Amino acid sequence: MASSREYVDFILEQLSSLNEVSCRAMMGEYCVYYRGKVIGLICDNRFLLKPVKSAVEMMPGAPMELPYEGGKEMLLVEDIENRELLNQVIRAMYEELPVPKKKKRKSSIS
Repeated sequence: MASSREYVDFILEQLSSLNEVSCRAMMGEYCVYYRGKVIGLICDNRFLLKPVKSAVEMMPGAPMELPYEGGKEMLLVEDIENRELLNQVIRAMYEELPVPKKKKRKSSIS
């Protein structure tokens, strides 16, 4: 089941006080970015965060779930109504997340 646009819009609204939050559609689901780094996914109307140390510590007891078959386990955000906590967790996660890799451009030889 793909995520609804309403759910995606709700999550983005919850994160609206953070600058530079965006999402990109990806095979019926969504990848969520903060300041250019992937923080998580929206899959099947669930908001999942990368399980970096700060997120795990700030959301004790959060269940780990697979975003899709063959994916890596991620933290399920159960309390999506708690805007303040969401924003604190995402700010804390930022430094732990890897810098996105530069995409290699194919060169054409003429």
